[in-house]
Amino acid sequence: MANRIQLLPDAIANQIAAGEVIQRPASIVKELMENAVDAEASNIKLIIKNAGRTLVQVIDDGIGMSPTDARMSFEKHATSKIKDINDLFAIVTKGFRGEALASVGAVAQVELKTRQEEDTVGTQIHIAGSTIEKQEPCQTAKGTSIAVKNIFFNVPARRNFLKSDNVETKHIIDEFFRIALPHPEVSFSLIVNDHELYHLKSGNLRQRIVALFGDKYNDKIVPIQEETDVVSIGGFIGKPEAAKKTRGEQYIFVNKRFIKSNYLNHAIFKAYEDIITKDKFPFFILFMELDPARIDINVHPSKHEIKFDEERLIYTFVNAAARHGLAQYSVTPSLDFEQEDSFTQMGTFGQKDKNFDIQKSAMNFTKTDFPFTAKQKARTGEKSNLDNWQDLYKINNDQRSQSLVQRVSQIHSELPIEGLPDTNQPILREKVNAPYQLHRKYIISPIKSGYIMFDQQAMHQRILFERYLQTMQSNKSLSQQQLFPQNLELSPQDAAIMKEILPDINALGFDISEFGDNNFVIHSFPADIEYVNETQIIDEFIEQYKQGASLANFSKRENVAKSLAYSASIKHGKVLSAQEMQNLIDELFACENPQSTPAGKKTFVKYTLEELDKAFEK
Repeated sequence: MANRIQLLPDAIANQIAAGEVIQRPASIVKELMENAVDAEASNIKLIIKNAGRTLVQVIDDGIGMSPTDARMSFEKHATSKIKDINDLFAIVTKGFRGEALASVGAVAQVELKTRQEEDTVGTQIHIAGSTIEKQEPCQTAKGTSIAVKNIFFNVPARRNFLKSDNVETKHIIDEFFRIALPHPEVSFSLIVNDHELYHLKSGNLRQRIVALFGDKYNDKIVPIQEETDVVSIGGFIGKPEAAKKTRGEQYIFVNKRFIKSNYLNHAIFKAYEDIITKDKFPFFILFMELDPARIDINVHPSKHEIKFDEERLIYTFVNAAARHGLAQYSVTPSLDFEQEDSFTQMGTFGQKDKNFDIQKSAMNFTKTDFPFTAKQKARTGEKSNLDNWQDLYKINNDQRSQSLVQRVSQIHSELPIEGLPDTNQPILREKVNAPYQLHRKYIISPIKSGYIMFDQQAMHQRILFERYLQTMQSNKSLSQQQLFPQNLELSPQDAAIMKEILPDINALGFDISEFGDNNFVIHSFPADIEYVNETQIIDEFIEQYKQGASLANFSKRENVAKSLAYSASIKHGKVLSAQEMQNLIDELFACENPQSTPAGKKTFVKYTLEELDKAFEK
């Protein structure tokens, strides 16, 4: 029988390898920018067109390459980062595999220009589908410029699986952040479709954070710094008010390499467990420096995963650093025992020197230290608590007052109902079928065959979603004008999103106008939105929109409606009256699809009496 096993041609092998390394345009951005940093560049420029489909170009002023190195850089497993097996345990550079340029050249058309400082002319190379089309001398600036055009031109199936321009651009900006954050000493710029989105000057880490996330973060972050024999930890963590309901602003770097680790994320979340709710995610940018021999970064081609020799120990150090940073800057809550009014008038009682004699000091208090004594209260005509209790029990003896049953009925109708009324009381029997709230989260509505349990936030999301879609289609919206217009400053990334969807937002009843590069002015809000903080509503809306942009089954308009519905909906924990609950139920069942939220989560669950009876059987 003839031999069947044979070596694959280099072009096919490179395309197979590219499937792991190059998944989307953002993968190319990551590889090229890491190479620029490794080349000791002081200025790095990233140029993007059509979300990377048409062009991804990185220009740096690094050390450049010789003609031979320029040609060798496109060979598989050709690298200058490691020489032997021992170098794998002492990696300090971003790249080391020697797969990036070979993979890029296999699935795109690439133009490389490079020159070393000591050379008078540079080298230009054109490659497409792993085939060198041209190599010749050229005039170019010191450093390297790599332009990647028409990604996946020879793998159309892969190109068809790319998401929308908004989604792919978001991934590119994420990679830009992951490279720019750990290198504040390097100047970066990002140009998207001929518009400069970011221009980052060299500086310190705090300046880099403010430049990327906006000026408002300057007051929302606190530094952390811990030194141990195993690891050095530094960076910034956000105050509780910087926490958001969506992920995306959590960064962990090990030896200036961005990593993904749910385990270490949990260590930081644990430090916030008593100061933010479980549905929010804190802001943090954490840097760890440790011996490269203690970690293994050769786990996945993306190099986002990492293995630690002592992972539990690292977890403990990270958690301790976060807790210490929050406590040091008085962010964590302190014990606050309720005190009587008399003690709150004592001023600095107990805050003197350690030899302070409490008993002696207490003897020196005068009557003026206590606002009211029993005699003073009598003179001023105030009643004691005993008098108040006596008045309470006189209610049945006063014919002019309501009966006790009537009083209970009135109170019962005014407060949120937490359980079924007592049907033995005739005055309360009519309340049996009224909906009532459970744990300020669910609404229970008794029906003839059992009862229905609603999720108050989920049902309101469905109601608002369909309402906003109808509003945008009819172009009939009601607005509430603000007495004083509010200024809204966004990050460049969020500002770009806001400019794109501004017509759809204003169609919902907003009146928001541009005011400078990344600034907007809020003139009015939709009339049906209950809000406390205007900017918080907009921030949550944009975060929801970015999360929903990756869902292919939503159009841009539907994503706008869904995002606003989620940010403006009634939240868990809000107390509702019986009438408000009934209105929600009525509006839900008037929807076209009352069974689920726009994301597919159930809005209600029905339980029958038979199911309840079975639960009590042996």
